[in-house]
Amino acid sequence: MAGGHMKYRQLSRDSAHRQALLRNLVTSLIKNESIHTTWPKAKEAQRLAEKLITHAKKNTEVSRRKAQAILYEPDLLPKLFGELRERYLNRPGGYTRVLRTEPKDKYDQAPSAILELVDGPKDMRFAMTAAAVARDRALGKSHTDLTRKNIAKVTRYRENGREEFEEMVRKVEEMGLLDQSS
Repeated sequence: MAGGHMKYRQLSRDSAHRQALLRNLVTSLIKNESIHTTWPKAKEAQRLAEKLITHAKKNTEVSRRKAQAILYEPDLLPKLFGELRERYLNRPGGYTRVLRTEPKDKYDQAPSAILELVDGPKDMRFAMTAAAVARDRALGKSHTDLTRKNIAKVTRYRENGREEFEEMVRKVEEMGLLDQSS
């Protein structure tokens, strides 16, 4: 049916290859907390990663088996059911974020993206918002509505979110990475 609702992206692969690809991407995401891939792959891997973290939050024997069936590396289960479970215990959903980026390959021009876990040490929006706040402070400007919304978003579910954010702003100010001419 042309133009109908699509249950999932086929990614130009057969079923077994697609499943292996997505499991590999999610395993890399749990291991590294951030991956760079094409946008369609990132969106599909995001769906599987959200389900995996939801299983970790339940923390039952059945959910452990389901998580083990998804991950390729069983040594990541303690991280998933320990650190990540604690991080997202109070968050109702939205454990991952997909950020569009410039295409990786200049010949291919495939839409590229970064898939990352939110509220982690590699949270790109957290760092970018801290840089925006530091730049505003250096220029003596007040924050825009978008900056205020982003501050609320990146600190909302983090434990000690405001303190960590202020620490990141101080680090950016100390490093002097801000362009004073803009």
